Amino acid sequence: MQASRGHDIIVVGASAGGIDPLRQLCQEFPADLPAAVFIVLHIGIRSHLADILDRRAALPVLTAESGAPVTPGTIYVEPPGKHLLLHDEHVLLRRGPRENMARPAVDPLFRSAAASYGSRVVGVILSGSLNDGTAGIRAIKRCGGVAVVQEPMDATEPSMPSSAIRHVAVDHIAPAADLAALLYRLAKTPAGPTPDIPLDIRVEAAIAVQELESMAIEDKLGTLSPFTCPECHGALWEIDDGSMIRYRCHVGHAYTADAVVAAGSIEIDKKMEQLLRMHRERAALMHHMAKQERGMRNASLAGQLEARAKECDEDAELVRQLARHPTFQGRVRDAEGAGDILTNEPAQETET
Repeated sequence: MQASRGHDIIVVGASAGGIDPLRQLCQEFPADLPAAVFIVLHIGIRSHLADILDRRAALPVLTAESGAPVTPGTIYVEPPGKHLLLHDEHVLLRRGPRENMARPAVDPLFRSAAASYGSRVVGVILSGSLNDGTAGIRAIKRCGGVAVVQEPMDATEPSMPSSAIRHVAVDHIAPAADLAALLYRLAKTPAGPTPDIPLDIRVEAAIAVQELESMAIEDKLGTLSPFTCPECHGALWEIDDGSMIRYRCHVGHAYTADAVVAAGSIEIDKKMEQLLRMHRERAALMHHMAKQERGMRNASLAGQLEARAKECDEDAELVRQLARHPTFQGRVRDAEGAGDILTNEPAQETET
């Protein structure tokens, strides 16, 4: 890496509430920005993000294509269903393991940028739920880059920027209105020397790129935990990453501790919905069978079936009441891609 170069790689991560600051950022970037900008926003199966951000932007806004060269003065937006990554002065798109139940996710972009460009990288965390991006921006700092965070009080959803501030010694905290000017100044400021890229960052970047045949390197990343992966139900390895607790499974799925908790909540919700449906279906079937038996003058059997149907109705009501308990309300669904933020269409992606 050339220490004399500026901070010419800007990576931006956002989630819930991120559209407005992203739009403002792209509109206020000057036409002579001497940096390439890469944006990841948690999205569902469709996205019009590039079109939205391109309106009134002085720089071209493109949906990233795998193999495209990294060109200064260009804004690249991730497509749905793939991680946006950087390697060897090129863009890579990969269907690597989800991180924090999301693909695309912020951490893989930030980590790959840190591994490839070191001190030339500026990482930016905007509005969003949970804490995707914290591990990635810490990787940027460890590789000599600069960490920028939207002021949490200025964010619609302050969780992502607040998490970054809590776990990382960020360099700049600013409201969305000040970010474009700040990033322009940083892009023109010479980058310092890049330290040796830590092994764990290189390994996790390789996992996202799908360069590893297996997760035989789990022990290099951390220690085996008693917890299981919410997606594949395999063992989770706990990763030592400063003050943040993180996990990876043998497939490569990665989580913060908060994301594991959120995934468990989502799984409980699904199980409750399945249980409620099964009780209601059993009750409906037994009511139907009782009606048929009564039509054939089998009053005794019809009565037994009605009694069993009543028990199923009562069980269904018990499940319904439990699901309405405050403990089960207000689930955080942002991390699983609860829908397309731009189209309000439900997420349907289920592959690893």
